[in-house]
Amino acid sequence: MSEQIKHECGIALIRLLRPLDYYHQKYGTALYGLNKLYLLMEKQYNRGQDGAGIATIKLDMPPGQRYISRYRSMAPRAVTDIFEYVRKKFDGVRALDPNLMNDCDWLKNNVAFIGEVLMGHLRYGTHGKNSIEKCHPFLRQNNWMTRNLVLSGNFNMTNVDELLETLYELGQHPKEKADTVTVLEKIGHFLDVENQALFDHFKTKGYDNPTISKLIAEHMDVAEILRRSAKDFDGGYSIQGMFGHGDAFVLRDPSGIRPAYYYQDDEIVVVASERPAIQAAFNVKFQDLHEVKPGHALIIKKNGSITEKQIREPLERKSCSFERIYFSKGSDTEIYQERKMLGKLLVPQVLDAVGHDLKHTVFSYIPNTAEVAFYGMKEGIKEYIRDTQKRKLKNAAELSAQQIDEILNMSARIEKIPIKDTKLRTFITQDSDRNELVNHTYDVTYGVVEPGVDTIVVLDDSIVRGTTLRQSILRMLDRLEPRKIIIVSSAPQIRYPDCYGIDMSRMGEFVAFQAMMSLADDELVERVYEKCKTQDELPRSAITNYVKELYDQFSYEEISRQITSIVTPPDLNAELEVIYQTLDGLHKACPLNAGDWYFSGDYPTPGGNRVVNRAFMYYVEGKNQRAYL
Repeated sequence: MSEQIKHECGIALIRLLRPLDYYHQKYGTALYGLNKLYLLMEKQYNRGQDGAGIATIKLDMPPGQRYISRYRSMAPRAVTDIFEYVRKKFDGVRALDPNLMNDCDWLKNNVAFIGEVLMGHLRYGTHGKNSIEKCHPFLRQNNWMTRNLVLSGNFNMTNVDELLETLYELGQHPKEKADTVTVLEKIGHFLDVENQALFDHFKTKGYDNPTISKLIAEHMDVAEILRRSAKDFDGGYSIQGMFGHGDAFVLRDPSGIRPAYYYQDDEIVVVASERPAIQAAFNVKFQDLHEVKPGHALIIKKNGSITEKQIREPLERKSCSFERIYFSKGSDTEIYQERKMLGKLLVPQVLDAVGHDLKHTVFSYIPNTAEVAFYGMKEGIKEYIRDTQKRKLKNAAELSAQQIDEILNMSARIEKIPIKDTKLRTFITQDSDRNELVNHTYDVTYGVVEPGVDTIVVLDDSIVRGTTLRQSILRMLDRLEPRKIIIVSSAPQIRYPDCYGIDMSRMGEFVAFQAMMSLADDELVERVYEKCKTQDELPRSAITNYVKELYDQFSYEEISRQITSIVTPPDLNAELEVIYQTLDGLHKACPLNAGDWYFSGDYPTPGGNRVVNRAFMYYVEGKNQRAYL
């Protein structure tokens, strides 16, 4: 994606199933858990660069001693900053007495962050201002150990207003209108309810209060707390939580929109947003990892028991396909193959666009995240060449030696043409001057294109706004004087806003939407607007995505041609064509991850239909605001 789009946050949860001394003896350090948490977070750094945070819980601490530690950072390298902060605490121990680093009991009783339950979070802010208060984990504190809640996650809720209303009805008065606050307080409320119910139950049986506290920790029904809390959540979520006494959970939405994977053995349970992070940190095989099932929660009790329990009825699986196209690291076994297939499936369209003239076509890609899809395109072209050679050489006896040589020498011209240059500082304040600098964000490799003869094909993993194409990339490619430039997107046309965690909420920013609106009849636009407006106050389940009616008036090719016109700079000399992956191609490449609402408008939750209609209404009304909180 040549344009920056903020997207999914990253989660990491570790539960050590043995005493700290076990890890010290086996791995040579009492900091085993912290070291692994650092690795998990660094290996998911792609998922959040606006901030990060960690929290740890120490099990079975006596009254009067701190058992929850938390630290958050918004430093440019937040993960490094956090663990530098933690490291300094142990540097102080070494300065006091190096032998104390071998005393696990002393460390646990005297140094923060060394515990058996560890949580990490990487934040990508999808809207609003960045501040330390926006960084996860969030902490709901209480003097009762079993009422403390530490929470973080990768989530966006579409029905924050409804969730707030529920909290009001419960008697609460949240300090902020945000999904992080509503989720924290909703789970916190039912955690309090569970505590009170267990307290009353054991009190009637004659137990004293200190004993009751221990019994509450032992008998707490985490699944029931989550069922009562999440019954009206509408959104995509992987939410991880820790209770003060040591129970922990990871809850996933019923459609499996947001990812969560876990690994367990007799030493550890670990959860992360991406499989390769766990594989790298713990050196485990792909087949040993599992997904937290949609609508389920992985629950790790204080006693070390591990269960996966259904919290909500699973819906049709709609895991985010953008995870496969762009967001997740391409080192995941399945994602790597899917990205290659996305590139390979584009080959017939590309060959048609270049007139099957490989001799005068140069292939490249931009940015680096498109590299794997480009490998797939290369494979597809290689197969085409091999099939062409076989067909032509069937009559080899009738060919001259020169003709045979030409056939055998068929190949694709692969070059590194667009290059992301060093980030330029826009120290000049005037907008016109800043735009001029933006035009030089990319550079090119000179001398590999024959002016006026060759076609340049550049693969991108997705095209959202088209701004970078128009202002920078196309002008840069045009310096090479190609006959034609073809921009190929391995993702389909992005037509609809996301409301489950990606910063794609204002429809007017999408070049595909701009193209459609430039073609649409004003009367039809007004009719669709009125339809959206009349159902805005209906229950979520009764709302229809009426914006689809606008797109239905035009073919995929018509919109692609209009996109081409929109992104073409006025001074471009080369002919331009923009080619997109098809929805069918996306589903063929990513058969198990059908969450395609940004392309198709088929939202997995009712709240999505409300968001798309509101986004369209805001566009028509000239409101530059998000359609959800």
